[in-house]
Amino acid sequence: MRAQPLVDLVEVVARALVDEPDEVEVRRARGGDRGTQRIELSVAPDDIGKVIGKDGRTAKSLRTLLNCAAGKVGVNRALLDILD
Repeated sequence: MRAQPLVDLVEVVARALVDEPDEVEVRRARGGDRGTQRIELSVAPDDIGKVIGKDGRTAKSLRTLLNCAAGKVGVNRALLDILD
C-alpha cells in the first residue's frame, strides 16, 4: 500500500487553507486495520479552525477527498486525525 500520495494530498490542501503553511505537518501514523491508513495533520494553533471549518465541514470534506484518493492508490480506507 502506498501512503505517500495520501500524505502529499493532505499536505497540499492543508497548506492552501492555513495562514502559516510552514507550520503544517502531515505524517503517516501507526495503527489502523489492514488496508487502512491513518494520517495525522497538525497545524499552528491559530490555524486549527481553518482546517476544521464551520461545524467541521472542511474536515469532513478533506476526509472525503482523502478516502476517494485512497481508492486510487489501493488503500481500502484512510483516516485523518487532526491534532491540536
